[in-house]
Amino acid sequence: MNRRHFLTTSLAASLSSLSAQEQRPRRLLLRSSWQTINIGDIAHTPGVLHLLEEHLPGVEVRLWPTDVKNGVEEMLRKRFPKVAIVKGAEELKAAFAECDFLLHGSGPGFVQKDVARWRMETGKPYGVYGITFANPAVDAIDLLSNARFVFFRDSHSLKFAQEQGCKCKVMDFAPDGAFAVDLQNDEPARAFLKAHGLEDGQFLCCIARFRNTPYWKIKKAAFDAKKDARNQAMKDHDAAPLLEAIIAVTRQTGMKVLLCPEDASQMAINKEVLLDKLPADVLPKVVWRENYWLTDEAISTYRRSAGLFGHEMHSPIMCIGNGIPAIVCRWAEQTSKGFMWQDIGLGDWLFDLDDEEQVKKVAPAVLAMAKDPAAAKAKAAQGLATVKKRQAETMAVVRKNLGA
Repeated sequence: MNRRHFLTTSLAASLSSLSAQEQRPRRLLLRSSWQTINIGDIAHTPGVLHLLEEHLPGVEVRLWPTDVKNGVEEMLRKRFPKVAIVKGAEELKAAFAECDFLLHGSGPGFVQKDVARWRMETGKPYGVYGITFANPAVDAIDLLSNARFVFFRDSHSLKFAQEQGCKCKVMDFAPDGAFAVDLQNDEPARAFLKAHGLEDGQFLCCIARFRNTPYWKIKKAAFDAKKDARNQAMKDHDAAPLLEAIIAVTRQTGMKVLLCPEDASQMAINKEVLLDKLPADVLPKVVWRENYWLTDEAISTYRRSAGLFGHEMHSPIMCIGNGIPAIVCRWAEQTSKGFMWQDIGLGDWLFDLDDEEQVKKVAPAVLAMAKDPAAAKAKAAQGLATVKKRQAETMAVVRKNLGA
């Protein structure tokens, strides 16, 4: 081989290698899937995966989960067969080596240690999409400041990060990823509704919860006497406006009410503070779901309802994401996530149960939703339009920083 031939073939090989590198799909590692005992925590992942599928269709996505047990992995694989779920140290090592970008998914906080590990081991870019931020740990502000973008799921978190000195060049509001969930499991949903006499569009869903999730009842967690005492002290106070709403709806409209859970502890509290306290004439019009479910069946049920109200956040999010009206009650023990209802133009459907004047307004709002389903759906559609606009705008930022 003469020198000219050697240089020519070497250059061709280099260009070919470069061309292959340029032509391969961009690879994104999504850090998500926080736990499986709450259909809202489950929902973050399929929501963001749907957004990536819709807005970054040519990107190869891998999921770095905390927990996909209890049927969640099967549910995700059915809906997103092309998404690889990273398991074990070797697969994670390969993902770090092969992926171009880390996206911290939507959730209740910032999983700092994993982003720090990515930054230290790869030096590659990363971004944060749709989190609540309230308690910065050491170096959290530095990590966020050096992200390509940080999107907060409520304006209060954005303001707090700015006050803490976060200097990321792109910081803004992005709706919780769970708004984009499009899972469905119609067969069991239809069977349950039929078995309990719940007709499409003729029932509302209701969820009660404790002020503090009693994790000691649903997973391996130490009993917290202080949180339990607070739960017991406030449970009847917090249930009162829901009870009032259930009674008003069932007596003044033809609608029924389904008591359903968002996490695995809520079947019990729904029975204790709602079902067991209903007047005799109301009881036949209320259905208690006594078993936990997964996100896909829950959404198939919510889609068939006329709306939802209660103490939770992510079932309302999934309702609005599917065009179903939803009323949110919150309190001081929760994070600032509830304020995203104001951020998407649904502030009239957000009530603070620490404010007794607002407590009085819950039942009338639920009754109005039941009495005029068309107006309620129109209002939900306006909120969803705001969500979709921000989803498109923020996913454009993800796409730009990934170079897709």
